[in-house]
Amino acid sequence: MLVLFETPAGFALFKVLDEGKLSKVEDLWKDFSSTDSARKVVKLKAFSKFENTSEALSAATLLIDSKPSKGLRKFLKAHCDGETLAVADSKLGNAIKEKLQIDCVHNNAVMELMRGVRSQLTELISGLASQDLAPMSLGLSHSLSRYKLKFSPDKVDTMIVQAISLLDDLDKELNTYAMRVREWYGWHFPELAKIVQDNILYAKAVKLMGDRTNAAKLDFSEILPEEVEAALKEASMISMGTEVSDLDLENIKDLCTQVLSFSEYRAQLYDYLKSRMNTIAPNLTALVGELVGARLIAHGGSLMNLAKQPGSTVQILGAEKALFRALKTKHATPKYGLIYHASLIGQAAPKHKGKISRSLAAKTALAIRYDALADSQDNTMGLENRAKLEARLRALEGKELSKSAGSAKGKPKIEVYDKDRKKGGLITPAKVYNPSADSVMGHTENDEKKMSIDEQTEEAAGEESPVTEGEKKKKKKKKSAETEDGAEPEDTGKKEKKKKKKHADNEVENVELEQSKKKKRKHADVDEDESETTEKKKEKKKKKKKAEE
Repeated sequence: MLVLFETPAGFALFKVLDEGKLSKVEDLWKDFSSTDSARKVVKLKAFSKFENTSEALSAATLLIDSKPSKGLRKFLKAHCDGETLAVADSKLGNAIKEKLQIDCVHNNAVMELMRGVRSQLTELISGLASQDLAPMSLGLSHSLSRYKLKFSPDKVDTMIVQAISLLDDLDKELNTYAMRVREWYGWHFPELAKIVQDNILYAKAVKLMGDRTNAAKLDFSEILPEEVEAALKEASMISMGTEVSDLDLENIKDLCTQVLSFSEYRAQLYDYLKSRMNTIAPNLTALVGELVGARLIAHGGSLMNLAKQPGSTVQILGAEKALFRALKTKHATPKYGLIYHASLIGQAAPKHKGKISRSLAAKTALAIRYDALADSQDNTMGLENRAKLEARLRALEGKELSKSAGSAKGKPKIEVYDKDRKKGGLITPAKVYNPSADSVMGHTENDEKKMSIDEQTEEAAGEESPVTEGEKKKKKKKKSAETEDGAEPEDTGKKEKKKKKKHADNEVENVELEQSKKKKRKHADVDEDESETTEKKKEKKKKKKKAEE
């Protein structure tokens, strides 16, 4: 049996001298306690040295993926004829067996043997000192870590950041160019703006038509529907636009070609972004879509930076201004940021958008971490989480109530909702009418005397209460009709209380009016008495003057 052992300096093949000791795995470490005992168990057969660091790095990276390098295959072909090979990785053993037809062994005894060889490596390999092995292993580890951290072409999120930024810039430029075409050509054919709403179709129609007088001769069937084409030709015959020179029309056509080229490049860029997102972040793309996922990555800086954020941060990412303004003014914080444009939140009703955005942000945070740190490149996790979120959305909107409302045996018992009632009893006491809360005016002794005098005068004058006899008769007839039908009115107690309140209010108002009238009368009587006394005094003075004369 041969043992394949990889070192920073190269590959080593050891010949097992006593295979019987491999049966006793527990005692195998004792044979490697000293150099002499280790040399009795294994002996170096061959050694393949790495020529430079790049060769060592390529061999190490292939071994991580359980693949043999070209140098290792040549080395094994030369020294492993008819021998079984003990390896530390079972997947590497399968690959060697498939390509080189060499029987490979991997078990607990082999792993224990590898540990023993590692402990006595510098003694078993002549010419390899420990002071040489340490810098070799350190250099290889540094180069390997740099290689793993170095961006791989399949996991480049910086390309996504640049692509989504360019896509947004293209949308802005395309919109401004299209509006410029509409405004410029509108002087010549203003009716076309209302007939053709789409900017790209508008640019295609203008480029094909040129002067509006050519519209009747041209065929727009490849660009526009039949109805729109007919409306365009009719409008061109009676257009209110001004005449334009051929040079102006050429410049307008050049601008239309620019708009069309921008739109074609935008479609191409979107396809590129879609493919990159499905490669780099497939689970994130399955949950929120390509554009929203790319904007989240661009806002976070990179996929790894975004993976470090919790779900609550992902939820409001892009709404930082609104968040800090709300915290400063002590108002409600925003419920969503860039994630608002995801299709799941768009499907939800306005009252459910907050709940769905919170659930979607939590699942999105998990998907981002899976995409950033996992080795697999499938989107099964994202699709499963999307299905769960869609089920939650249906449950919130009440679409599954028909399934879960009742059992097959009988209909569910539906009780009247009472906000103050729970299973254990009442949360708060039931509301009861409080008669002591009625407003009653305080009366003094003089007021009571006046009230009694007024009542006597009312009785003497034959005055009645504000309710006339005719109204009383009508009410009596209504009550008798209701009693004959056998149906008593609902909430009679409340109505009687309202009536009593109205009567009391009317009586109070009458009392106040009568008191004000009496005061006016008293003032009038006092004024008359004063006038009479002044006249009497004047007459006495006149009599005295006459008597003196």
